[in-house]
Amino acid sequence: MLKTEEIKAFTQIVESGTITAAAKHLRLAKSAVSRRLSELEERLGVELFHRSTRKLILTDSGHALYQRCIQILDDITEAESSVRESHQEIRGQIRIAAPLSFGLMHLTPAIIDFQKQNPAITFDIDFNDREVDLIQEGFDVAIRIANLKDSSLIARKLAELSTVVCASPEYLSKHGEPKTPDELKQHDCITYSYLTRPGQWDFLNKEGKLFSVNVKNGSRANNGEFMRDAATAGLGIIRQPTFIAYEYIAAGKLVPILQDYTTTSVNAYAIYPPTRHLSQRVRQFIDFLAARFAGKPCWEQCLTC
Repeated sequence: MLKTEEIKAFTQIVESGTITAAAKHLRLAKSAVSRRLSELEERLGVELFHRSTRKLILTDSGHALYQRCIQILDDITEAESSVRESHQEIRGQIRIAAPLSFGLMHLTPAIIDFQKQNPAITFDIDFNDREVDLIQEGFDVAIRIANLKDSSLIARKLAELSTVVCASPEYLSKHGEPKTPDELKQHDCITYSYLTRPGQWDFLNKEGKLFSVNVKNGSRANNGEFMRDAATAGLGIIRQPTFIAYEYIAAGKLVPILQDYTTTSVNAYAIYPPTRHLSQRVRQFIDFLAARFAGKPCWEQCLTC
């Protein structure tokens, strides 16, 4: 069984480069650090370093052990921090990046409620639909609405977000209602400019097969609320997340169309850097959001009530 003092000695030797430097960092006698390394190698039955007169070089076994030891020490540090902070009021600032519409409509009330429960917490919030670089820009967490690409970041799903195709009663009365996605080519469609393919809308047929339609482009915008309001004014057909359109649909200002065809959905995620030292305040905030948006979201409930 690995002993904590041996793990600390071994990892410090790796990071310091020599036993002498490791002993100085650990404030131990050089002989004590050397003895711990020898006892560790003897018990494991392998050499952890190639030794020369000038430096120590990790063996393959030593490199593998070092990776595990780093993880073990991080786990110990995190456990100690978690226990210590669990008995303290969480405090400090959480820096968050969030998409504009979802952030203002649904994240803002959650942030306010969390801050009321934790008055020693403050927020620094960037409401913006651009994709931020969390590490370079110093964000603790970001909320992203997307089908995520492979990433070194850690993602926690908060909610599934369905989309809806809809138009105002005025527009449908004047231009007629398309009965198939292909008929969208004859209608003015208001598209979202931040998409990779703004004028290409995806659908699933009754057999669950994905197909795409190149719609007729009308206005284009990078904000869903503008698109919703433009559609409400009779300027065209929109395809957008239900979390933006749901109240207008419930009020009869917008009418869902093409309901025999399923539109693709995306997810809302909390994204954070892959650090093992995620602060307790950020961890609790992410847990709070996951609980807040668990189950069927309010915008979906409103559409079926």
